[in-house]
Amino acid sequence: MILFNDTEMFSSGTAGRKVFEVPDADLLLIDSFFNKEESDRYYNILLNNTVWREYDMPMYDKIVTAPRMVAWYDDSDFILGKSNWPKELRTIKSKVENETKIYFNAVLLNLYRNGNDGVAWHSDKTKSLNKDMNIASVTFGETRMFRLRHKFLKQLPHLEIPLHHGSFLLMAGKTNSFWEHQVPKTSKEVLPRINLTFRQVKM
Repeated sequence: MILFNDTEMFSSGTAGRKVFEVPDADLLLIDSFFNKEESDRYYNILLNNTVWREYDMPMYDKIVTAPRMVAWYDDSDFILGKSNWPKELRTIKSKVENETKIYFNAVLLNLYRNGNDGVAWHSDKTKSLNKDMNIASVTFGETRMFRLRHKFLKQLPHLEIPLHHGSFLLMAGKTNSFWEHQVPKTSKEVLPRINLTFRQVKM
């Protein structure tokens, strides 16, 4: 049982701003994209106020419950002249768009509750507005390892990127078409991690 604020245990990265020089990818990491105070506040608000849900997904010949919880927001309500985005998500989205100069109309929130939660190797299949999908990822909470591997150039080493509290990762251009990514499970005792992936989707 933790008797103090969880956020005291979260570490911010020290890598600064890093562009990854790898084939068929446009990858940018910014550690401490949000400072510690901002990250703590967003973590607590999103963890406690988001309507998290489990969801089922096909795996081989059966349906299984995904090992994480999710929430989804998009701009479809703008047709009716309103938005269902919480103000904190709108603020985070605005900062992401100012950095990337890319407009995002949807966000998937993932809650990794502990080390038993993760996501297997995949490329995102969301119907994108563009041929090459741009994905902007923001992390709050526990540091988890984010891994990438090239789909076709098997001789390339895997990338391992620790995504810290308040970090930002942009996967743009051909990245999603040529690379798969995962967040592996871990046997270590870890606190919850919240990840936001901003997208451009067809409505």
